[in-house]
Amino acid sequence: MSSLRFSFSPSSIRPLPSLPCSAKHSIVPSSALAGVSRGCSSSDGVYVSINGGEKRRRRSRAFRVRSSLDTAGPTATVGQVTEVNKDTFWPIVKSAGEKTVVLDMYTQWCGPCKVIAPRFKELSEKYLDVVFLKLDCNQDNRPLAKELGIRVVPTFKILKDSEIVKEVRGAKIDDLVHAIETVRSS
Repeated sequence: MSSLRFSFSPSSIRPLPSLPCSAKHSIVPSSALAGVSRGCSSSDGVYVSINGGEKRRRRSRAFRVRSSLDTAGPTATVGQVTEVNKDTFWPIVKSAGEKTVVLDMYTQWCGPCKVIAPRFKELSEKYLDVVFLKLDCNQDNRPLAKELGIRVVPTFKILKDSEIVKEVRGAKIDDLVHAIETVRSS
């Protein structure tokens, strides 16, 4: 079994809205606990025994520390196009929440797909409130492509709240921009 080790510095501790507590408490740096020999908890607080026999009562406060293991998983970065596959697509879409998600379904050999790819990237830099994804519809991703109902490449699927709400078939950048604008404003 491996163990995780966390270290905090006062400058690295910031209140986060995702923490379950109010995050108004302070976290004592490990250097301040150098004299602690043992501690025991009680229902109303923690009693810490300091070297020399003196006891100090400290109120216990619950907080959650998020490690890289908690946040590990597929993520999409705003302002760029994120490559997805059959395993990462739905987790990213679900994590997008209420944001609009635009999926470019392409293949490596498709000429129109190669032509529109730079324009799709430009759109990802323009619309920072939209998540842009691309899926190579190769053999490995065929089950997802079939699930999403692809018939031609490129096909752009626009999702809102994990549901497909619009589709643009072909390398039609004006139609894609109009569809994105429509979904964003709804």
